Amino acid sequence: MRILKPMLNKAALATAISAVSSGIACAGSEMNGPMAFDPISESAYAELTNDPVTLTDAPWKLPEGYQQYIVSDESDLDIYVENDWNDMNTVNETRKQAGRYLYRTHEVRPGAVGDDRNSARNDGGSGGAVSVVDLQTGEARELAAREDWEALDGIVWTPWHTILFGEEANGAARLDPDYPGACCGLVYELEVDSRDPTQAVSVAARPLLGSMSHEGIETDAEGNVYIIDEDRKPNGQIYKFVPESYGDLSSGQLYALKVADGKQTGAAEWVELALDPVTYNAEEAATAVGATGFCRPEDVERIAQTLYVALTCEDVTDPLNPNGAGAVLSITLNGAPQVDYFVAQGVNVGFEDRDANLTGFGRPDNLANGPDGRLWIVEDNVPSDIWVAEPDHDGDGKSDGVHLFASLKDDGAEGTGIYFGKDPHTLLVNVQHSATGNDKTVAITNRKLSD
Repeated sequence: MRILKPMLNKAALATAISAVSSGIACAGSEMNGPMAFDPISESAYAELTNDPVTLTDAPWKLPEGYQQYIVSDESDLDIYVENDWNDMNTVNETRKQAGRYLYRTHEVRPGAVGDDRNSARNDGGSGGAVSVVDLQTGEARELAAREDWEALDGIVWTPWHTILFGEEANGAARLDPDYPGACCGLVYELEVDSRDPTQAVSVAARPLLGSMSHEGIETDAEGNVYIIDEDRKPNGQIYKFVPESYGDLSSGQLYALKVADGKQTGAAEWVELALDPVTYNAEEAATAVGATGFCRPEDVERIAQTLYVALTCEDVTDPLNPNGAGAVLSITLNGAPQVDYFVAQGVNVGFEDRDANLTGFGRPDNLANGPDGRLWIVEDNVPSDIWVAEPDHDGDGKSDGVHLFASLKDDGAEGTGIYFGKDPHTLLVNVQHSATGNDKTVAITNRKLSD
């Protein structure tokens, strides 16, 4: 396949990503709608490779009728001297140029100040960074960077036109100068210039959202923010921040999810937390009120009035097992919360046996809201698969069907940051830890691409 990089074919890129058109239907597809497809039969076990040509031309095994091309890689923007991981991403959804810009966090884990291993930037600085890609021109640039930022991961565009991103840090190695007592990672809010979304206007920490190992971040129409602690049990809690005023995260109340009777699923409530005003230790506050711990929550995604959470090592049959296959949790947001395992091995998707090269579901990591209300799931696994979960139409709290869409051929890499922007026919997904050393953002589309 010929790779269409945006700087080589701007017209094709603009058509493939920025355009919005009506849905298509593929005859015989098990999945209909804009991203109609016949599920692939198995994961890419037989196609795992370190070959740079293959992993540039076609890193993903895809259904018939789909094409892939690199949107941006380290040949366009190489922020770090030795290490450049592209993680979760979001697109400008709310202003006049909606869908044009892609924002990415870069997850580096520096040591103490002065230790620049894995975090020295090519601009002469050190520490975490946020980048932006113009999907019409292909230009990629560093948007913001700071020495004290570490392990930047989750990122979301808010309804009030700012970007939230968080540090996935269980312990702070580099302290925020404004909140030096914070025990762990913090959430930051970045405002971009409304006239030029490739320029940052301001950035501020939001410690009231708790100090923890942040990854997934999500919002709702009321301005509430949902976050997770990416930790193992007995921690790994799920949180909700309710601001005093819409769009103002400088004041408000943090809550944690607590399932009744010490269970993992069932009736639940959001319990108010008392954060220490120096450490902002959310895990400590959540544990004090008996909040439910899950095994490594990683991403959160809201579809209508349901919040979905990827639990990378959850064991649905043995809650005490710290090395389960993982599951996707659903939490209802209208009325009293009801918690269920929405996708899980043996419930509505098959078991994986990596030693036997047997395709199945495992280690869910990032989530995306599909163009027709389906949940898209990418694994932190080798091979890293992308699954699509049907909604729960029969009311049992579980997906009515789970289908295999794609599988990553890159031996050792994982897909991350899956996202749909304004184009319902194009999925954006990052590839990190590539065997080639070249991490990248890839577009997967069923649009016909011209040369």
